[in-house]
Amino acid sequence: QVQLVESGGGSVQAGGSLRLSCAASGSTYCMGWFRQAPGEEREGVASFAISRGRTYFEYYANAVKGRFTISQDSAKNTLYLQMNSLKPEDTAMYYCAAQSGTCSLTSPSWKGGYWGQGTQVTVSS
Repeated sequence: QVQLVESGGGSVQAGGSLRLSCAASGSTYCMGWFRQAPGEEREGVASFAISRGRTYFEYYANAVKGRFTISQDSAKNTLYLQMNSLKPEDTAMYYCAAQSGTCSLTSPSWKGGYWGQGTQVTVSS
């Protein structure tokens, strides 16, 4: 069992930045960030594989490429999402997830993985 706790959400104006954090109680092979806007389906934002403290196979949604960066601090067991040049369409609840299957954003393994409670990001124009 892995517990995930997100933090760092908030309200920001368009063009601003936020850094989300996700503290994990254990380690898994794949970790990622997902988001869900009101009335929309949950979508993958960024994910990667972690092995022996190093990251591999980074995946990003097209909508965030070049603006968001996923990273991790293995010593702190913490996952991060640096979000720059934020847009109003980035407004959503952001969730941290972890699982030990395949790490692409569309992998069905995420459904059976571990999820945090979410942190709200609101971007105003």
